[in-house]
Amino acid sequence: MLRRSIITGVASLLLLTAAAPFVAGKAMSRTPLHTAAERNDVIAIGKLLLEGVEIDARDGSGATALMLATRGNRIEAAKALVDAGADVNAKDNIEDSPYLYAGARGHIEILKMTLAHGADLKSTNRYGGTALIPAAERGHVETARTLINAGVDVDHVNKLGWTALLEAVILGDGGERHRRIVDLLIKAGADVNLADRDGVTPLQHARMRGYDAIEELLIAAGAR
Repeated sequence: MLRRSIITGVASLLLLTAAAPFVAGKAMSRTPLHTAAERNDVIAIGKLLLEGVEIDARDGSGATALMLATRGNRIEAAKALVDAGADVNAKDNIEDSPYLYAGARGHIEILKMTLAHGADLKSTNRYGGTALIPAAERGHVETARTLINAGVDVDHVNKLGWTALLEAVILGDGGERHRRIVDLLIKAGADVNLADRDGVTPLQHARMRGYDAIEELLIAAGAR
């Protein structure tokens, strides 16, 4: 038992030692620009950019300063960075970009900035979905409207086999926000009969969940 305890203790120590350089490296990779963006410190951002810092430098998560500003919905910091040329499509280690994240989280002001500065409408997240799909799922009505008007493919299918319409029904709550998103998608020409991988259509999903208002919209659009 004593020998086993010693071996376990040594193994734990080795694991901690091995992990230490990674943690330290992650901390060291964050630049003052990342910190300024996270704090929404526009003055510091301006000074750092004048000094010539790398605007799209990555931290340990692969995030740029603009990505950190977007995560925190730091609108002023995001504007300063976008106006200075920060890459709105730069992806982090989990394949989020400022554009994709702003769309998924409903950060509408930052989303509009990214759209005005070259957002890649065909880019996808780690689930293979466009920015529109999580926006529809989470009930971000104005975000969904903005992305539809920008030209995002309303019938794009992600790795789960779901479109924005399917996610609005399957993962939505059937309430007013999701009803409005379904209406937006229908009016944008979404295929109301595009089924999931099991052959279940949006209408069938709506009926199974008792989403009467959404069911009515789908039937009126020719859903089966």
